[in-house]
Amino acid sequence: MFRKLLIANRGEIALRVLRTCKEMGISTVTVYSRVDRDSLHRLYADESYEIGGEDPLESYLNAERILRVASRSGAEAIHPGYGFLAENAGFVKRCEEEGLVFIGPDSRAMALAGDKLRSKAVLKEAGIEVSPGSNRPLEDVEDAISVAESVGYPIILKISGGGGGIGMEIVEVPEKMEGALARARSLALSAFGVSDIFLEKYHLGARHIEFQILADGRKTIHLGERECSIQRRYQKLIEEAPSPAVSKDMRDEVGRLSIKAAKALGYVNAGTIEYVYSEGRFYFNEVNARLQVEHPVTEMVTGLDIVQEQITIAAETRLSLEQEDLELRGWALECRINAEDPLRGFLPSPGRVKEASFPGGPGVRVDTALRDGQSVSAAYDPLVAKIVTYGRDRRHAIRRMRRALNEVVIRGVQVNVPLHQVIMRDQAFGQGDISTSFLSDRKIGRALSRMQLGREQRQRELAAALAAAVAASNGALGWRTRSFTTERKMPGAWSLAGREALQKLRLTYGHDVQRSP
Repeated sequence: MFRKLLIANRGEIALRVLRTCKEMGISTVTVYSRVDRDSLHRLYADESYEIGGEDPLESYLNAERILRVASRSGAEAIHPGYGFLAENAGFVKRCEEEGLVFIGPDSRAMALAGDKLRSKAVLKEAGIEVSPGSNRPLEDVEDAISVAESVGYPIILKISGGGGGIGMEIVEVPEKMEGALARARSLALSAFGVSDIFLEKYHLGARHIEFQILADGRKTIHLGERECSIQRRYQKLIEEAPSPAVSKDMRDEVGRLSIKAAKALGYVNAGTIEYVYSEGRFYFNEVNARLQVEHPVTEMVTGLDIVQEQITIAAETRLSLEQEDLELRGWALECRINAEDPLRGFLPSPGRVKEASFPGGPGVRVDTALRDGQSVSAAYDPLVAKIVTYGRDRRHAIRRMRRALNEVVIRGVQVNVPLHQVIMRDQAFGQGDISTSFLSDRKIGRALSRMQLGREQRQRELAAALAAAVAASNGALGWRTRSFTTERKMPGAWSLAGREALQKLRLTYGHDVQRSP
């Protein structure tokens, strides 16, 4: 086993990996940008090194600086987390050249998995169904229109070497192809330095379902599926395991195909095979050659620590379990808490966090590195926390998520908690009737606006009720109400009646009523 490991990432995922390393007795090294000087991932590690400014190109994307820290600290391996350099085949190659173990696939498998067109070709040859499309880079607008007419509209444009939903464009009619192709190519060049665009059939009302795999070079197993259909701008918001659309027979069959796909790619370590599920058929979408953001839901229903499995495979080249050992129990949901405003087109909301408090209790897991006084930078992904709930079945997990979301308090930046609250109470979601177009199909934005108006009315009621409680009391003890629209300080020592009135308000409005400093 490794004696010392470097985590080349930040925030909640760096902290997540650090915790497993602590349990395994592995010394830890982290890197941080200047803006992350007071971050938990820096403070929790055994050693930590500053590597540059806020711009990721100066720090978390600066491969050579990270490699120098690995050499200076004596780290034997590097865990990339997700994002940044996690799927950069060039970085993996540099690790191999420096004699460092990269916790993930080797550079050849990483390059193959990262090239959507090449990986599709390999898996199609292996007998795995892929979405109809160009299967090659598009030459020009005329070429794109010709291919689109052969597969049928609507189609979706994708970047061959991209990810994270960047550059995807849905085209419903030929007249919109030229503008969409130009936008996709522009984003491809600016975000990834490539210009290869291809197209696929866009499946209306489809689901996004993915299978977690583990491979040690000798055997490959799958850990079941995750449903990831609730998305905004092609990026996931809510994930769950298992999927309400997948039966045991389907799981066994698509799990077998996922193992076949991993073997065809020569894949080793943890990875994810993603599918589009439409009209009863699974179409291969892409391979995510890293730990996924949503891995906690799989951990909850399997009882496994996927990070520990990653490290064990990398260090000892062996899996700790067989396929027949796997048993899925219960249901798990994950809500991504992002610093963004859903009512303003998911506009990011950077700033300093004045207060951060998260839920607990039975069946609740919170992955976060957020704390009071911390800055949320616009330079990084807006994800600030992941709320995960576990229940004996899907309905139980949803009930727990409703309760957990009501306990989240984050002040100083706007977060998307109200959006999750609306979704958790949506009838179609409760029935498992979801797709990648769920937010628009269910007009969730309108429901969120109505909820916000109702909340503002509650604030007015709260202010009036507190005024009545103040009138019923006397003395010199101060209390304060904080809300989206009000901040009032009310002096006065509280009579018994006043204290009882306040307690009832807290039970009704929760964290909207707080004692002042």
